[in-house]
Amino acid sequence: MSVISPQRSAEIIQLLRLGWPIMVAQLAQNSMTFVDTLMSAQAGPEDLAAIALGSSLWLPLFLAVAGILMATTPTVAHLVGANRSHATRHTFQQACWLALLMGGIGVFLLRNASPILDLLQLEPGLYAKTQDYLDAVSWGFPAFLLYQVVRSFSEGYGKTHPAMRIAVLGVLLNIPLNYVLIFGKLGLPAMGGVGCGYATAIVMWVMLLTGLGYLRHSPLFSPLEVFSHWQRPSLASIKELLKLGVPIGVSLLIEVSMFCVLALILAPQGESVIAANQITISYTGMVFMIPLSMAMALTIRVGHLVGAKDPAAARFAASTGTLITLCIASFSCTLSLLLAPQIVSLYTDHTAISTLAITLISIAAVFQFSDALQVSAAGALRGYKDTAIPLVMVFIAYWVIGLPVGYTLGFTDWLTPALGAAGLWYGLLIGLSVGAVLLGTRLLRISRHALHRSAVPADRS
Repeated sequence: MSVISPQRSAEIIQLLRLGWPIMVAQLAQNSMTFVDTLMSAQAGPEDLAAIALGSSLWLPLFLAVAGILMATTPTVAHLVGANRSHATRHTFQQACWLALLMGGIGVFLLRNASPILDLLQLEPGLYAKTQDYLDAVSWGFPAFLLYQVVRSFSEGYGKTHPAMRIAVLGVLLNIPLNYVLIFGKLGLPAMGGVGCGYATAIVMWVMLLTGLGYLRHSPLFSPLEVFSHWQRPSLASIKELLKLGVPIGVSLLIEVSMFCVLALILAPQGESVIAANQITISYTGMVFMIPLSMAMALTIRVGHLVGAKDPAAARFAASTGTLITLCIASFSCTLSLLLAPQIVSLYTDHTAISTLAITLISIAAVFQFSDALQVSAAGALRGYKDTAIPLVMVFIAYWVIGLPVGYTLGFTDWLTPALGAAGLWYGLLIGLSVGAVLLGTRLLRISRHALHRSAVPADRS
């Protein structure tokens, strides 16, 4: 007798069809940071530290703004599920206006990061390289946000393969660009870690242009004429996107900034600690892309089903997606625990860095289960367009509980002898576990409530 019912098997197949291209896209996109870390390490510890600190500033900013634009996906998914595809052009155009506005703000912030860098009390050489890296990345920031709109729009229709192909193109282009710009090939000067920033910016523009070309020539999207009859910014429509998207963006910022704040807290501890922490963040970020991809697939699937007014199927899809992510977590946890030394050896052979990084990756392996549960619940909740309360839950779990406990364990003797960087990662484990419980409970409540509301008219008829 099969343990998995035919209905569950069909839903698993449906989610995997949506999710695996997103997974490849996320891994490819995130691997650009992995490649930057790997290649800049060959240029020297100072270059690696500059990339670590710079990434800790621009990546949270990008994810927060991109999270706002991710509101495009459930908005389009609901319209598609309700057979109102004609209305999606308006959503696309308004999201583009919003991306342009936030892209300009992002460029200004990245090019004027000195107030934050001043607080870190960095060595002059590291300070200069970090700001130069941020200046370089800023040139591609608006393009990447516009590409996020293109990607979210396509995924709202359930078309996830194009983003996968574009992301793979991006990482394949990023490697030779890094090589040329970091080490000074083809007659160009050697820029070290700063070259990673320019390579990233170039890749961002290539991804945008490729995505726009896809929308213009795709048999599905070309009849929508999303580039025709361009509408002026609509305050009402942009406000609606912000209402849904700001909680998504802030939630992502709160979660990801937990990891990035570690680099800032540990900056005074020296280059070896910074490097070990960056290696752990780089690896765990790669692993996190897998459950995150399933969560994004859940947003699409649940959004379609809610738009089609089928709450029972939406609830079933949410539970199935959660089971898939927990299975993924079992595999990634085992892999991380068994192969931590080999994983670290891909980054460095420096003894002090390797020893600490192995310890941190072993801690990170344990929170794969909490991470999988909380991210899948958050993804399903976005499909229900429920984002405000989850934001509060994430804030409590990560900033009220996770980081304070981590700092206490890491730098005080109140609970245990100070554990340093390991204490901060234990705090992350606690915060993610609390977040998993809160968001999982919220998903159960929202899906049950949607099911009850759909049953009420039938009971009265």
